[in-house]
Amino acid sequence: MNYQKELDEILKNLKQNQEVPTLLLHSCCAPCSSYCLEYLSHYFYITIFYYNPNISPQKEYEKRIEEQKRFISQLPAGYAVSFLEGKYNPQVFLEMAHGLEKEPEGGERCFQCYELRLREAAEIAANEKFDYFTTTLSISPHKNAQKLNEIGLKLEKEYGVNYLPSDFKKKNGYKRSIELSREYDLYRQDYCGCVFSKGVFLDK
Repeated sequence: MNYQKELDEILKNLKQNQEVPTLLLHSCCAPCSSYCLEYLSHYFYITIFYYNPNISPQKEYEKRIEEQKRFISQLPAGYAVSFLEGKYNPQVFLEMAHGLEKEPEGGERCFQCYELRLREAAEIAANEKFDYFTTTLSISPHKNAQKLNEIGLKLEKEYGVNYLPSDFKKKNGYKRSIELSREYDLYRQDYCGCVFSKGVFLDK
């Protein structure tokens, strides 16, 4: 499935119908959210949902979340963007990763991490009656957009809230995120966030 084409069609219909729905946008970091917010804030009232219990150590988490808030405050968005912080509990991630510690980066452990974060977003979107939910994760060339969208569409059925399909790296989205990162002098981390993405294993 061409997820960017699916997204284009949804956005086209919103414009034609003069609708501005609400979107809960899970974000992993300010750089990945940059293009997504610039792009989508002309179609949605967005709430950035920062839920990333995978990030380690806590100082790194705090650095990334402050950078996310700073970017939101400085971006001239189309419609207003608000911010919601999820609970930071690294133990939740470590319990999820148990038995998958030595999986390769980009494999099953990462897929489980996608679902951990997207599931929390879907539950909040359903409870708070958002029109849509999605994630910024598909902007990264290191993330599996096919798997992300499969998980999102599965959760759409479970929670009864619309999942916004995406492959934000398309249309030069990743390139634009790098440009925006330079423009706003955003902190660009050199690893995804978890101890495994730094090549560190818990049994060492």
